[in-house]
Amino acid sequence: MVRRQPSWSLTKRDIVREANLESAKELSGLMFVFSYSMLPKAVKRRVHALKRLQVQCANIEAKFYEEVHELERKYAALYQPLFDKRREIVTGTVEPTDEECEWQSDKEEEEELAAEVKEKAAIEDAKKEEATPEEDPKGIPEFWLTIFKSVDMLSDMLQEHDEPILKHLKDIQVKFSEPGQPMSFTLEFHFEPNGYFNNAVLTKVYKMKSEPDASDPFSFEGPEIIDCEGCQIDWHKGKDVTVKTIKKKQKHKGRGTVRTVTKQVPNDSFFNFFNPVKASPDGEMDEDSEFTLATDFEIGHFFRERIVPRAVLYFTGEALEDDESVSVFPHAHTHF
Repeated sequence: MVRRQPSWSLTKRDIVREANLESAKELSGLMFVFSYSMLPKAVKRRVHALKRLQVQCANIEAKFYEEVHELERKYAALYQPLFDKRREIVTGTVEPTDEECEWQSDKEEEEELAAEVKEKAAIEDAKKEEATPEEDPKGIPEFWLTIFKSVDMLSDMLQEHDEPILKHLKDIQVKFSEPGQPMSFTLEFHFEPNGYFNNAVLTKVYKMKSEPDASDPFSFEGPEIIDCEGCQIDWHKGKDVTVKTIKKKQKHKGRGTVRTVTKQVPNDSFFNFFNPVKASPDGEMDEDSEFTLATDFEIGHFFRERIVPRAVLYFTGEALEDDESVSVFPHAHTHF
């Protein structure tokens, strides 16, 4: 339907009817456009000058975010020794000292326990020790798997056949692009030797853009993820959980004989995360692919901003309470 251009002689009700606006907000925006179009030519000219200044502001803002990226890269190097120590404790490579294990809440909980409850607990513990030998598991078993199962966004991707593999996940790291390189960050999933694939590290690279779009500079809100790239998983024979084998009976048209054929079809798995949908160079994608890609960007951002820096708090569940009151992803394209 071709809409007739509304004129200033129309009432708001007429404009709503003729333009078929869906909300009062759209109407308000339309009225603003009309108001701007009625400005004297000399005033419009000055507004154009302000817009040029605004574009310059957007370009400066882009430079600001480039420097923020450099700061993130610099401080990532300072965080890394702490994350390395976390990995060593999780995997049981090192045993933390008594001093390193002190935590204020432990003392508070002990003080709050009534004497009789403590005594009863001691008796029960003694009985258990007599019945079964004391177990001392290595490190913190299933640390990362527990996090995956606790966070809705990750558990939605997790399948039962993924869990035995993720028990071998010993660390997740974030690496930032080097100076002079296109802006990006890489998620590294470090695995101990296992019976599923040969890769020691699985990677996912998220490519970013931090510059105003020449055709729409005022839409710039900071760096955004524009594409991502996974890696090839070198699966052991028969261990690829991203595919499943199905059997199908086929009838020969001429002879009428029936045979059984097998073929591999895609299977739901977290490890499909490393084989993402590719962004279309021309920006034209079907709705399902666009949604899948946007979700992938959000997950990558979530790993980078929340999971990796605050892993222990997701393991204990404390960070989940914070997430319930905070909107983590304000933009579909995941601006920073």
